[in-house]
Amino acid sequence: MRDIVLVTVDSLRADHVGWQGYDRETTPNLDELADEARVFSRAFSHACSTRPSFPSILTSSYALMYGGFERLSADRTTLAEALSRGGYRTAGFHSNLYLSADFGYDRGFDTFYDSRTDPSVTAKARNAVKRNLDSDGLVYRTLQGLFNATEKRTGIEVGSPYVDAAELTDLALDWVRDEGGDDGPRFLWVHYMDVHHPYVPPADYQRRFRDEPVSDRDAVQLRRKMLEAPEDVTDGERQTLLDLYDAEIAYVDREVDRLLDGVSAAWGDDTAVAVTADHGEEFADHGAFSHSATFYDEVLHVPFLLSDGTSGEPDETNGESDDLVGLLDLAPTLVDCADLVQPDAFEGSSLLDDDQERSEVIAEWADTDPASDARRYAIRSEDWKYVRMDDGTERLFVLQSDPGERNNVVDTMPEVADDFRARLQDHRELLGATNRDLGDVTMEEDVAERLRLLGYQE
Repeated sequence: MRDIVLVTVDSLRADHVGWQGYDRETTPNLDELADEARVFSRAFSHACSTRPSFPSILTSSYALMYGGFERLSADRTTLAEALSRGGYRTAGFHSNLYLSADFGYDRGFDTFYDSRTDPSVTAKARNAVKRNLDSDGLVYRTLQGLFNATEKRTGIEVGSPYVDAAELTDLALDWVRDEGGDDGPRFLWVHYMDVHHPYVPPADYQRRFRDEPVSDRDAVQLRRKMLEAPEDVTDGERQTLLDLYDAEIAYVDREVDRLLDGVSAAWGDDTAVAVTADHGEEFADHGAFSHSATFYDEVLHVPFLLSDGTSGEPDETNGESDDLVGLLDLAPTLVDCADLVQPDAFEGSSLLDDDQERSEVIAEWADTDPASDARRYAIRSEDWKYVRMDDGTERLFVLQSDPGERNNVVDTMPEVADDFRARLQDHRELLGATNRDLGDVTMEEDVAERLRLLGYQE
């Protein structure tokens, strides 16, 4: 059994990394790893945002199975649980609070850091207002209005919503060094948030892509505009957002390289490494920014590389694969790297299996409001994408001739549409067969507020 490292990067779209052909040098370090790894050029997420995406990544099950994605049901088996039962020592480091212990993501980890405590003085003040004052009261409304106005008008972000990549790398490397030596096997998961908006990369990384760096103040103001009035974002502002986004990617690329160098120094060179993203990001490709449940490829297509620990040796599994891959297949692949038996609850297949072949990737979304039963779905095959929105409207795209997904042919190709409707019905029956009541899911107000700072609505 070999050591395993899983790196996930929030909001990283596939066409902004070098090994997928991007013309900017955003990922020079990971490009070197990709040269000796297996690269899956057509890997897709099963959702457009973190909450519904991560069940597929860490439990190889669809988001809407087992009662939904608000909390991990005990019926799901996490990757960490599967590896821990096989003798692995396990650790996870991240700062997206939707992946916290509150929602079951600590299961199977011996060490788990989820950044529950926000050290920012201003953020603590903001949360104290929420905890200690009546939300209907005048004082509460006045102080909260001041916080919001400060961010909106001056660009000052009140409270950091995530832990910086450098700090997260340091925390993970402390564990790596403590677990050094030959006494393996070990599993490490690190999830970096910096590529998620607000885009406030260090100035020296900005200078790789633009002449003058953007201040944090201006970056936060522009983020507000892209979320609240995307139709008013100018071409120049859109380019600024792209510059900032690419600079964040380059910054994370450096930190991932530092992490992997530290792992190699402490554990040796035969560690299996997987790098991917939970979803992509929109930059007005279809009119909007951020990552909403639209299911266009800019939010579903993600980078994915796998170095199985033998990259220095000739290996037919290295190189580029254009097979259709879903992130459901990630956890089974890493369990295969560990030479362990696949859990019964896994829905995906190991990409190390020569017989593995995926015909489609199904993506999902559901409204988490208890009063709503709204759901959206997408089915992506090699040649087609079918989308059904919560209001019943449908879209069908011929991907070979319409890769930009502009021409909806659902009315002109009824037989194809009927086939996808039947596939979706089969999937809904699978979801119904695993339905569970997870009960009420609540979170503390300081957790909810940090998530709101990232643009999430709990």
